Amino acid sequence: MSTWGLDRGLDKFYCPGKDPLLKEPGLAQPVHVVEDIEALQVLGHPLRVRILELLREPGSAATVARELGETRQKVNYHLKELERVALVEPVGERRAGNFIETLYEAAGRSFLVSPRVAWSDPRRLDTLRQQHSLENLVMVGARLERDAISLLDRAAFDGEQIASAAVEADVHFADEKDRAAFLEEYLAAVQQLCDRYGSRDGLPYRVVLAAHPMTETSTEGQR
Repeated sequence: MSTWGLDRGLDKFYCPGKDPLLKEPGLAQPVHVVEDIEALQVLGHPLRVRILELLREPGSAATVARELGETRQKVNYHLKELERVALVEPVGERRAGNFIETLYEAAGRSFLVSPRVAWSDPRRLDTLRQQHSLENLVMVGARLERDAISLLDRAAFDGEQIASAAVEADVHFADEKDRAAFLEEYLAAVQQLCDRYGSRDGLPYRVVLAAHPMTETSTEGQR
């Protein structure tokens, strides 16, 4: 049986456990989230994006330069800029003839720019502190995007067939009472399914369920 957290206010609905995307020592994260404006500025150079793609596995300035058809000096300059904002990191050395080369690895196999980079007005953060359900919706949305990118990489580069599903439904409620009753039954039904089929020793999956008012972006795909 799985143990799920259930909040009547729809603040949290999750299965506790270790986050599979947390970085382990010496290993690049599947997805590195860029949350710093300076790192975003460094990432904006197209050659640096290509360097990061090549450094999904450790490599030196010389090997990257050969792949890109650029000079080692030019690539080394861009590597230093990427290292300055922690988008790459040195992970070792190796001998190449009479030289010792530094090996670099990208901070993640993929990169995701957080919308928080463009948040300069403090009212957003103040609102998240005050509205816990909304804060959780934002956090779950960011986690879902990060997980989806990581799974895409596993399919694209590791040849995995990813068993996944996504369901969307638009519901119009007559009033707040009906909305509250729907959410109550909705969460209770999912709780029963999780209790019935969940197993601590089984395959780890994350199930995300969300309910929120429709927005302009919610209806873009219907136009």
